[in-house]
Amino acid sequence: MTETVLITGCSSGIGRETALSFLADGWEVYATARNPADVETLGEEGATIASLDVTEDDDVERVVSRIVDEHGHVDCLVNNAGYGQPGPVEDVPVDRVHDQFDVNLYGPLRLIRAVLPHMRERGTGTVVNVSSAAGRIAVPGMGIYCGSKFALEGVTDSLRGEVAEYGVDAVLVEPGPVDTDFHDRANGEIEGIERSGAYERFYQMYGDRQAVDGGMPGAVSPKEVADTVLDAANVQDPDPRYPVGTSAKVAEYGRFVPAKWRDRLYETFSELSTSDWAKKLFG
Repeated sequence: MTETVLITGCSSGIGRETALSFLADGWEVYATARNPADVETLGEEGATIASLDVTEDDDVERVVSRIVDEHGHVDCLVNNAGYGQPGPVEDVPVDRVHDQFDVNLYGPLRLIRAVLPHMRERGTGTVVNVSSAAGRIAVPGMGIYCGSKFALEGVTDSLRGEVAEYGVDAVLVEPGPVDTDFHDRANGEIEGIERSGAYERFYQMYGDRQAVDGGMPGAVSPKEVADTVLDAANVQDPDPRYPVGTSAKVAEYGRFVPAKWRDRLYETFSELSTSDWAKKLFG
């Protein structure tokens, strides 16, 4: 019996590469995105494509029901759809916070609630939630995004213990910086937030250094993340967490560093990022 996977956010980057990795491994792949035109090429590669907005309950129910009708089961759910909302906490309007959590947290929850009854009935299945190193260590200037990923981590940790007796696994994949267009999308989200004028150094730091995307040293490729997701789906007893890349692995240990030390490190990084010599070096 061919195993079936539902992947969200397949228009580019990690989601697209994850779909290709599962296809190469012989899975029946349902590759989804809000705009089906964005995943047409995956259809040409052999995936079944579908429109899916993770913030819409009807979309979620429609796609999951379709998979069950066509194949009878969902073996793996990969919650990859997400984006980053930059900006100091004070500057991000509450409606933007809601939008961030609607995609990064409530979206995965909608999918999980839709697939779990089918997984429990069969006594097998894997839920892979694509989180971030920022779900383990929060950084100034990205508090809302970090909050959404911290929440996803907490939900997944609880879920793992709840579904284990039914033969279902819940796994977190935690990449550090990834060489994708994440930075471009995040920059777009800066427009429209309410700048108080108190935190310009953070805007300058992220703008000058491209500190939230693959421009950072140690960025990994989307393929490396995708292969990690596939590994998590294939093993009998997956690890609870899979950090991907050096930055993510460092973040695992960074949680044990006293908060005051981390705060000082961020302050030093911010000062260096906005200094004249750093602009010449990285600008």
